[in-house]
Amino acid sequence: MPILSLTTAFIANGLTVPEGKPRIEYCDEQLPGLYIEVRATSPGQGTYYLRYKDKTGKTCHQKIGRTSEISLLDARKQAKTLKAEIALGANPKGEEKATKPVFTYTAFFNEKYMPHVTVRKRSWKRDEELFRLRIQKEFGDKQLDAITRQQIQGFHTDLLTTGLSGASCDHHVKLIRQSLNLAVEWDMLDKNPASNVPLFNMDNKVENYLDEGQLDSLLKVLRSEKNARSVCQIAMFLLSTGARLNEALQATWSQIDQQTRVWRIPASNSKSKRIRSVPLNDSAFDVLSQLDTEGSFDYLFVNRKTELPYTTVHKVWGRLRKKAGLPFLRIHDLRHLYASFLVNGGRTLYEVQQILGHSDPSVTQRYAHLSTKSLQDAANSASVMIRRGMPVSEVTSAAV
Repeated sequence: MPILSLTTAFIANGLTVPEGKPRIEYCDEQLPGLYIEVRATSPGQGTYYLRYKDKTGKTCHQKIGRTSEISLLDARKQAKTLKAEIALGANPKGEEKATKPVFTYTAFFNEKYMPHVTVRKRSWKRDEELFRLRIQKEFGDKQLDAITRQQIQGFHTDLLTTGLSGASCDHHVKLIRQSLNLAVEWDMLDKNPASNVPLFNMDNKVENYLDEGQLDSLLKVLRSEKNARSVCQIAMFLLSTGARLNEALQATWSQIDQQTRVWRIPASNSKSKRIRSVPLNDSAFDVLSQLDTEGSFDYLFVNRKTELPYTTVHKVWGRLRKKAGLPFLRIHDLRHLYASFLVNGGRTLYEVQQILGHSDPSVTQRYAHLSTKSLQDAANSASVMIRRGMPVSEVTSAAV
């Protein structure tokens, strides 16, 4: 926590958080105890606090106001007044808590957190599920200020022993952290007990790739199965475009430009929340030519029994993959297979990133190990240059 003489110029231009840190405190040199907290989520603005000790010696933090709401001069005046009152025996934080209602975690989550994220977070249903299935049982009846870091760490560890993957365990802690961050932001909690809980950060990504025989078996089923043609067509479309299942199920004919052979996925359907264009190859066009929905329905893939677009295909997919002798193959693996086709075909990771719509190149980097043939060709080019300078006798012996 840097100590400096706070100025209006610094508050106007210097409220930044160092890279890699979630927050920082700028302490006032002129008035000990006064500081500005700046969060990485809100650069350029902060909140004035007064740090003090109560009668028991416990360190307390009293909020004074936002830098956008009161001036530095007023913040110093309020801080001086608070310090004088505290010296006379007052405890602002204790008095504030006595008049402020304390929510249980369940009440806060349902009445405050969910209404906030439902309109802001695409995965809000997943949040509701994680809370309902596991978090509520552990913390639901506890008041927000009664939840401790030790309890959260214990809950995190116990989840791992139930058989959940490390990543799934981490998702629970991330949700607790995110929700309690809002409680702190809304002055319903002094500090977030989950802020420094370490995550497992286990790499449990599963990628199933097929050899030539397995791929032939899958394609044979997708091309010949008569009782699930629509799902077979969906699977072939995913394998031909590298799209996510949800993107394909929500695809409409208006998004398909057959002249330029491009499928434009709107931001509302894209995981990256940005419009992206997917080039349509010949096999993707083969699928489109087999569909009988153009002109009759808005969506590409429609369940003829209900005349509504498909919302899930997992049950039928389970039957298809077993028939192909590939019970381990997930529907999302078709996206990984498409990426493997590109990489093994010599396409760069940048090209793969653009086609798959990855916002972060580190996500695409998982396919780097597939480019062994391209790397071998690159290594061989160096060998050609080296051997050009070798005497004929040495080249001959090396060949032998």
